[in-house]
Amino acid sequence: QVQFVESGGGLVQPGGSLRLSCAASGSIFSLYDMGWYRQAPGKQREYVAGISSVGGTHYADSVKGRFTISRDNAKNTVYLQMNSLKPEDTAVYYCNADPFLSTSWGQGTQVTVSS
Repeated sequence: QVQFVESGGGLVQPGGSLRLSCAASGSIFSLYDMGWYRQAPGKQREYVAGISSVGGTHYADSVKGRFTISRDNAKNTVYLQMNSLKPEDTAVYYCNADPFLSTSWGQGTQVTVSS
């Protein structure tokens, strides 16, 4: 079973940037399409961005043009570069397969965008 550990969150001012990382266990990481998801207080978890096993990417409209997802299969890691951050990006960010594996959610990493 694949497990994911997210890192890189923090407090940033509006307009700032953060880079999130997600380390995956297991030798078959490269076969998975991967996604980043987020959950804001009082809201349901939502899809943010995805990357296929061969590198094709797609984004939620709310982050398109500001966020970039990438992966390094040699390191079993997926990244989310977040630029031009807005207060509405405040959430706990998770990575998982795409579509997600319900038993593989990690602890997530908190991103807070505030002045």
